[in-house]
Amino acid sequence: MPQAVCPVLRLARSAAAAALLLATFPGLAAAPAAPAAPLAGKVLEVQAAGGYTYLRLQTAQGETWAAVQAAGVARGAQVSIANPLVMEKFQSKALGRSFERIVFGTLAQGAAPAARAALPALAAPGHGAAPAPVAPLAKVARAEGLDGRTVAEVHGTRARLAGKPVAVRGQVVKLSLGIMGKNWVHLRDGTGSAADGSDDLLVTTQDKPAVGDVVVARGTVRTDVDLGSGYRYAVLVEGAALTPK
Repeated sequence: MPQAVCPVLRLARSAAAAALLLATFPGLAAAPAAPAAPLAGKVLEVQAAGGYTYLRLQTAQGETWAAVQAAGVARGAQVSIANPLVMEKFQSKALGRSFERIVFGTLAQGAAPAARAALPALAAPGHGAAPAPVAPLAKVARAEGLDGRTVAEVHGTRARLAGKPVAVRGQVVKLSLGIMGKNWVHLRDGTGSAADGSDDLLVTTQDKPAVGDVVVARGTVRTDVDLGSGYRYAVLVEGAALTPK
């Protein structure tokens, strides 16, 4: 989330995940789990701060707070929050308040009609529920150098690579910006298998590529992390610098 937000974070149902968050997300376990179902509800209250919109929602399970990137959402609107990530005891310096429980995600639908003209960024890759279509490349050349690895190699040798630097060249196929102070990039290079998720590599970075870009990601391999709420990954590349290639 935005850097203005206090970094004292604790993910729901996982004290260990809190320590991992504060250590800048050390890595992820087993093949990628299915994404959590969208959170749907009626907007009861709206507060904007720090480039984000905080929404108090009435859902089928009761009231809850959610946060999305800045959006023109009106009270009374029906919204859906895609890729929800639940966090507890979350403190927002921008709002000057704490949340016992809050859901972070992306606004899938439900923006107030009167505000639609102010929302073009939400449809851009990485902001909306569905990024703009991109023609996938059949094959991307392996990154040069001793640290060069393919996406499949990072997955297949993750135990050996844990904690080590790698360079991976791939095409950006999905992008989520500004989630807990990082940008989350999915890379593919034509290697691996969709059946076990080894064709897709998650990278965290401060850089902002576009969906469809081919980049070289240089970062550190982290493995076996459970972020809670169904967000489990076998491996990711953390703190990567992205260079166009």
